[in-house]
Amino acid sequence: MKYFFLLGALIVSVCSFAQVDTTQLKSLYDRCLDFSEDKIDSIHYYAEYISKEANQLNFNKGNVLSLRLKGIYEDLSNNYEKAIEYYLQSLQAARLIKAPEYEMAALSDLAIAYFAIREPGKAKEFYLQCARMSEADGKIPSLINTYNNLAVIYTQLKQYDSSRLLLNKAVQLGKNLDRQGKVSLSSTYNNLGNLYFKEKKYDEALPYFWHNLMRHSNDGDYSGLWVARLNLADIYIEKHHFDSATKYAQSALELAQRLESKSKEADSYSILAKLYEYQNKYNKAYQYIKKWYSLDTAILHSDTYKSIAALQERFHASEREAENKLLQEKIEKETVRTRELSLVAGALAIIGILIAIGFVMKRNAHRRLQETNNLIVQQNEKLSELNYEKNSLISIVSHDLNTPFATIQIWGQVLQNDADRLTAEQQKAMARIVQAGLYGERLIRQILDVEREDIGNHKMKLEKFDLRAFAEEMVDNFKPMADKKHIRLHAEATGKKVFILSDRYLVGRICENLLSNAIKYTTQGKKVWMSIHDDQDHISIKVRDEGVGIEKEELPYLFSKYSKISSRPTDGETSNGLGLSIVKRIVEEINGRISCESEIGVGSVFTVMLKK
Repeated sequence: MKYFFLLGALIVSVCSFAQVDTTQLKSLYDRCLDFSEDKIDSIHYYAEYISKEANQLNFNKGNVLSLRLKGIYEDLSNNYEKAIEYYLQSLQAARLIKAPEYEMAALSDLAIAYFAIREPGKAKEFYLQCARMSEADGKIPSLINTYNNLAVIYTQLKQYDSSRLLLNKAVQLGKNLDRQGKVSLSSTYNNLGNLYFKEKKYDEALPYFWHNLMRHSNDGDYSGLWVARLNLADIYIEKHHFDSATKYAQSALELAQRLESKSKEADSYSILAKLYEYQNKYNKAYQYIKKWYSLDTAILHSDTYKSIAALQERFHASEREAENKLLQEKIEKETVRTRELSLVAGALAIIGILIAIGFVMKRNAHRRLQETNNLIVQQNEKLSELNYEKNSLISIVSHDLNTPFATIQIWGQVLQNDADRLTAEQQKAMARIVQAGLYGERLIRQILDVEREDIGNHKMKLEKFDLRAFAEEMVDNFKPMADKKHIRLHAEATGKKVFILSDRYLVGRICENLLSNAIKYTTQGKKVWMSIHDDQDHISIKVRDEGVGIEKEELPYLFSKYSKISSRPTDGETSNGLGLSIVKRIVEEINGRISCESEIGVGSVFTVMLKK
C-alpha cells in the first residue's frame, strides 16, 4: 500500500508568477510531491497547470511531470486503474526523452500501485528494473528507497532472507546520513519490524515500531504516526496485551479519519476486528469487519484487476509498436495491415479470457471467504473450550497445592514452638522451611490472581478513609522488613487529612506490593519513601526508592504477566514476575492508573493515581 507522508503542505499561488520559466515549473512539481492526502485537488490542478505552461515553453520534461502528478492524484483517490494508466504514460514519456531519474520514479510508482492491488509479483518486476537503474546511478537516497520497497515485496512473498538482506543494506548505506538528517531510515526500521512480525518474532519487532512512534510523534509526520500506531496495535494483539492494543488501534482509526484517508480507515477497521476476535467479542469484531469490507471493496474489487490487466497489455502493445516503427518502411502495406488485424484479434481474445478469469476469480473469492468465516467460528469455539479447561486446571491444581503448603507451615510452627530442643542450625533450617511454605502459598495466590478475569473472589467494598493515616500505618507495618536491611522508611504527606472513597483492602494490596518491591531492590543503608499528594481531581500515591533502578528498554514490559527484568533484589530475595501485573490489574479495577519512572543506579518512582 502506498502512503504519502506529510512533510509540510505548501500551497503556491501560481497566478502570482509574473513570468513562469522551466525552473519554477520544476519547483512547483517538487512541492506537489510533498502535499498530504487532503491536498489532492491541488495536485490535480497543478498537474494541468504544468502541462499547459510546459507546452508554451517547449519544456520537454513537462509532459513527464504532469503525467506523474495525475497518476499520484488518481492513486490518492484510490482509482488504481487510472493511476496505473498515467504512470505507464509517464514511464513511456521518460524513456522517450531519455530521463533516467523520471524513468525510475515511474517504475517505483507502478510497483507501489501493483502492490496496493495485491499483486506483489508484478510489483517485484518493476522494482527489480528500478533497482538495476539505482545501482547503476549510485545515488544513496535512491538506493535506500529502492531496497526498502523491494524488501517489502519479498516480505509479502515470504522470501524473508532476501528481504532482510536488502533492509540491512539500506541501514548500512544510510546510517550516517540518517544521523546527519540528510535521509530518513524510519521506513527501513518499520519494514524490519514488519519482517520480524511476519516471522512471529514479536519481541524483536516491538523496538522498531516504538522507535518510529517516538520519531513521528516528534517530527509531526501524521501518516508515519498512523503506521506506527497500527503496527503497535497489531503486535500487542498477538502478545495478548489487549489494553495497549485497544489504545493504539483506536488512536490509529482517529488519525486515519483526521487524514480523510479511506485506505487507512479501512486498515484501522481491519485491525479492530482482529482485536475483538482475539478477545472472543465476536459481535464487535463482526461490526468492524463489515465497515472494513464496505470500504475495502469500494477501493478495490475484481473488476479493477481486469481493467488493469487489459491496460498493461495495451501498454506493452504500444511499446512493441514503437519498436517496430523502424521497420515499417521495409515491409509492404499488406503485411502491416495483416499484422494489425492479428494484434486486434489477439487483444480481443485476451480481453475475452480476462473477462472469464475475472468472473471465476470473483466467484471463487466469495466461496473462499465463506469457508474462512466458517473455519474462524469453529476455531474460536475450540479456543474458548481450551481456555475454560486451562482455567479450570489452574484452579484445581492451585487448590490442591494449597493443602501441602499449609501442612508444611503448621508442622513447621509446631516444631518452632519447641525450638529449645533444636540446635541453632536446625532452628535456621526450620525457619527456612516455614518461609518456603509461606512463599509457595503466596505464589499460588498470585498465579490465580493473574489468570482469573477478576481480582480473586474479593467483593468490592467502598468506604471513605484517611489515606494519610493509612500510608503511615503501611509504613509502620513494613519497618521490620526494612530494618533487616538497615533501610530508612519514610511516610510523607501534608498535615491535613486526605480522604478517598475506595476499597481499603485493594488499596492495601497495591501499597504492600510496591513497598515490598522497593525494599527488595534497595541496597542496605539507603532510603525508601511513601508519599500522598492531593491534587484537584485525583489523589496520587508515590513509592520512591534509592534502589538499583530499571533499564529504560524494559519499562514498557514492566506490568506484563510473568515479565522478568534484568534488575535483581539486592539481598537474594525471591521475585517471580507476578507482583506488578497484579498491581496494575487492581489499580485498573478501582478506576486508577499506574506509571513508573526509573534510572539505573539512582532508583525508581512508582505513581498510582486514584480518582477522588
